[in-house]
Amino acid sequence: MSLPQQNTSPLARQARELFVIRVGRVMPELITAVQGRLTELRDQMCSPLEATQRREAWMTFQRAQNQWAEQTRAALQEAYRNHSAQAAGPASVPGKLELVDDSTVNDQIVASRLAMRILDKASREINELRLRIQHLERRQEMSRNDILLPEVVSRVFVEQWMASGLSREAWVMVQDVVAAQLPQTLLEAYEATNQFLVASGVMKEIDLQSLVRRAPNAKVEARAPAFDESTGARSSGLGSSVSEETRMMTGTSPLARARMRAQGVVGRLKRLLLDHVSGDFEATQVLPPSPQLQQAMARSAASPSMGIGLYRSGGAAAPVDAVDIERTATALRQRAAELKQAASTPTEKATVEVVALMFQSILAEERLPASVRVWFARLQIPVLRVALAEPEFFSALQHPARKLIDRMGSCVMGFDSDVTSSALEAEIKRVVQVIEQYPETGRRVFQLVYDEFEKFLSSHLRGQGNASKVVSVAQQVEQKETLSVQYTIELRKLLDDVPVREEIRSFFFKVWVDVLAVASVKHGLKSEETQALKQVASDLLWAAGAKPSRNDRARVIQQLPGILQRLRQGMGLLGYPQGLQDQHIKSISDTLADAFMSRTEPIAQDQLDRLSQRLANLEDYLPQDGVGDLDLDAESIEMITGVDASNIEVINAGGSKPSEAMRQWAQELQIGAWFGLDHAGKLLNVQLAWRSERGQICMFVTHSGRCYLIQAQRLAAYLQAGLLVPTEEEALTVRATRDALERLDANPGRLLA
Repeated sequence: MSLPQQNTSPLARQARELFVIRVGRVMPELITAVQGRLTELRDQMCSPLEATQRREAWMTFQRAQNQWAEQTRAALQEAYRNHSAQAAGPASVPGKLELVDDSTVNDQIVASRLAMRILDKASREINELRLRIQHLERRQEMSRNDILLPEVVSRVFVEQWMASGLSREAWVMVQDVVAAQLPQTLLEAYEATNQFLVASGVMKEIDLQSLVRRAPNAKVEARAPAFDESTGARSSGLGSSVSEETRMMTGTSPLARARMRAQGVVGRLKRLLLDHVSGDFEATQVLPPSPQLQQAMARSAASPSMGIGLYRSGGAAAPVDAVDIERTATALRQRAAELKQAASTPTEKATVEVVALMFQSILAEERLPASVRVWFARLQIPVLRVALAEPEFFSALQHPARKLIDRMGSCVMGFDSDVTSSALEAEIKRVVQVIEQYPETGRRVFQLVYDEFEKFLSSHLRGQGNASKVVSVAQQVEQKETLSVQYTIELRKLLDDVPVREEIRSFFFKVWVDVLAVASVKHGLKSEETQALKQVASDLLWAAGAKPSRNDRARVIQQLPGILQRLRQGMGLLGYPQGLQDQHIKSISDTLADAFMSRTEPIAQDQLDRLSQRLANLEDYLPQDGVGDLDLDAESIEMITGVDASNIEVINAGGSKPSEAMRQWAQELQIGAWFGLDHAGKLLNVQLAWRSERGQICMFVTHSGRCYLIQAQRLAAYLQAGLLVPTEEEALTVRATRDALERLDANPGRLLA
């Protein structure tokens, strides 16, 4: 299957050609910089092994530098020509699966790090060029293989380096000078390409703020109306395609980009350990720690020094201040020194050093409450045991120990430094103590307490004060709306073969399905009240049929007042005013009067019996798949549940048309994570406290307890527009790993000292 053809533009082709030419001009300067770096490394004093590696890298580069330059220019031109050829032809089908070997993955990691440096340097110019190209080609998103994207350019440079016979180890030696030289050249290339398009009359002015859909009442007015899925789906043409763009101009979600950056960090750490220590970090069977190190860890675990600041006399919890943090940091450094002294192998020394640096970083993280940081510090020895037994801890982002620390950190990162939840802190304390009690169980205990912590979050956050009532309300609203849609679907099937007058059919679908849904939520699916309302539907169908016999007409006259009274009671559940009820009753009465005088064949009794039976058990036939957007607002909440919705705010407007990546990201947000919410002219710090069973509704809560309900589609629209932004895009252990790498880069000797 091919996708629709994309529009091409001569200006866009010229812009790409200009960009490729400007990028290709960097090669002489880049080769000079790389040559200087390799020469500098060759002449430095180092170990015999490193000296040999550096000399070989220098000699190989002398032979291959011209080949690298020529092949890189050729690959850039080839990428440009391929895009031009494919632009008017069928696009590739997304989602194609391929087997990728380890070397390719490593190359992608290297290229992604370089691409991030380019993005840091030229993000504004890249976004502006992206907008102008999309404007010219009438695209909603650029192709993933477009040569204008920094990740594609980075991949070309890295792939041609390897293809020229240069090693990945040599790239690591020179990546700093490449990352210093290439982003500046690309910045100039992006600027030149933008200037060419502006001079050609393409989007001379770009107001990014006007491309963000804000909620009503926002202080910064948006020039475009709030996002509406139906109108967005209908829109076409050049203007609408541009106005749907936002400040997050990307085909991948920030979560995916964060994972890519995180993989780059841990990959860099793994490479550093392999280069400076040994291959033990890739061994399939790891020897247990040496006896001296085991004894030192046992002494450290039993030492009371790490309890400083946590307790006062009598075991009562005491406030933790800066003095306690400093004492704990000092204890961490002393303990690391003792453990390194007891280590017997380079692998043990390096492992102790990296873990110690990671926990020093966590302890210094001021965005975490001080008391929580001290509890985290107590995990150093358990994590060290795991890292010694399982070296993949350093490279596996999904390792249970990493996941647990990241999860607990993300839940408390949103609190003020001197304010935290006593229940949440108590759970973190319990988790740490459980891990300390089972020092020999390795990753199993981390996985166990991680699962327990997830269960705690699901119940704790939604059970806090007013949030508990709001969760109940949101659940009822989702259930009511889901039942309304599903009742409509099933009722339509039931009535397809039944001769029903149009007025009665319309009343069933527009009014009575909502009556049944609200009754099911308020009283239960099988309650007497709900069953009685289902019976009214059956009675109304019978009454609306032709009545050729005298007995049937007498029965209608007898039962009609009761039917109309129960119809009024049902509409009362929906909060219909008296006037609206009267309109529906009049329409039904007129229809029944016409049927009363009709001499046509009535609905067969056996057909009515089957219909009544299925109406009584309607929920048994309901489909289990989800439904679309829900009719969610404060008024409907109060009508359905009967509770005061004054402390509940429903976010039902604002945002931008979300891409598929944003919809996926919205489903992956973790309970307990903190976000910045830009809503109604206010910037709020909110925590994701609950997601409904069907994933249709999410609840965010502020420190003060105010609750914000938002549907999944609107949530993705807010993420797309940047109106909902994660407080932290980088996990706690990834940031700690990055800090450790920076310190090791500054002083590599400390790894084995």
